[in-house]
Amino acid sequence: MATTTWPYDPVPMTLSRTLAADLPAQVDAPVRVQGWLHRRRRLSAVAFAVVRDRSGLVQVVVKSPDTRALLDALGEETVVEVRGQCVANPQAPGGVEVVDPEIEPLGEPSATPPVELWRPELSVSLPTLLDQAATTWRHPARQAVWQLAAASLRGFRDTLSARGFTEVQTPKIVAGSTESGATVFTLDYFGRPAYLAQSPQFYKQTLVGVFERVFEVGPVFRAEPHDTVRHLAEYVSLDAEMGFVRDHRDVLETLRDTVAGMVEAVHAYAPREVQLTGAELPEVPAEIPVLHFRDALHLVGADPDEPDLAPEHERLLGEWGRREHGSDFVAIEGYPMVKRPFYTHPDPDEPRWSRSFDLLFRGLELVTGGQRLHRHSDYLAALQGRGEPLAPYATYVDTFRYGVPPHGGFAIGLERWTARLLGADNVRTATLFPRDLHRLAP
Repeated sequence: MATTTWPYDPVPMTLSRTLAADLPAQVDAPVRVQGWLHRRRRLSAVAFAVVRDRSGLVQVVVKSPDTRALLDALGEETVVEVRGQCVANPQAPGGVEVVDPEIEPLGEPSATPPVELWRPELSVSLPTLLDQAATTWRHPARQAVWQLAAASLRGFRDTLSARGFTEVQTPKIVAGSTESGATVFTLDYFGRPAYLAQSPQFYKQTLVGVFERVFEVGPVFRAEPHDTVRHLAEYVSLDAEMGFVRDHRDVLETLRDTVAGMVEAVHAYAPREVQLTGAELPEVPAEIPVLHFRDALHLVGADPDEPDLAPEHERLLGEWGRREHGSDFVAIEGYPMVKRPFYTHPDPDEPRWSRSFDLLFRGLELVTGGQRLHRHSDYLAALQGRGEPLAPYATYVDTFRYGVPPHGGFAIGLERWTARLLGADNVRTATLFPRDLHRLAP
């Protein structure tokens, strides 16, 4: 008989747990289901409980008066175990349901959740969505958002690993900034100043001299005071760096294959989540359309002396890519050297321009990449030309005295990528626990 005594110490069961998604293969067999009490509905002679686990929902039919009384005492989101018989029912989630159940709470009855997770859509304000993230991420549609991100990560790793890249992890507490002039988060490192890493850039270049090809998935930190729908103070960066390149076009080709691998992985590992979220997955063209920066300025009617593209320019270029090439992706190459970090390789024929690029995805910058300097003397000249002291970069620049091949790389912002798949108007909705100008919790 079910009990209402808490905390409950479950009796070990010989029957293995079955996930909701696997129940159709267990019709007419006893099953053991564990999850959250997603929804309760009581009629005069029968009650229905919907249990949610990581794979989906299962309907439980309750007729026993004692079990119905127990169900009444358990709040939605209580963690439970259900043991019963799996039977076919085309009207139930997944086409099956559990009957004749024994329900055991695996903890205390849940308090009333701050949002109604059983509703098909989670219609709450953005502050509520973020303030209550520990709960709102439980909603199936919200879970699906991060499953898209997780599948993308899998595709990123699998694609680069298959091409001979080695996954690395680099320090997030560093002695100096990665890019001169950029704002960094300062911290006390045993009595001396240190910083949160803005990028693994210096380390991944160094490791090209070790492994030739490297990639990293990790957080980066930007203390730039942007309060926009596209910026975060901390985000997940998907970085790659590769040696023995001819120029930035080799890097762009690898980036194209990587993005295609990410899309393929979402198709393969998260088809249910694509359907649940309504995500529109792009087709990655065999060759991404490329425009030189000066031509991009002309195309959008911008001043030819503009040093960068504005968000409106990116939007117009995205429309051009769709209209002229049927592509959600457009690469803009040759950004002015004055707008690129000192380690960027200039175009040998026109040193005003760089061998770098941005990849726009549906009218929004998604990736920055390019070829880097690889000669020690070029680093000394680049710093001197910008009036930058050598001392803050000494250990990094010293690396290039010992032979580093021509190389380049790129970085993809995971949250921005995921938000773009969803057509979301704010990157925070695709971030597990966003950190921005105002938010430091939860």
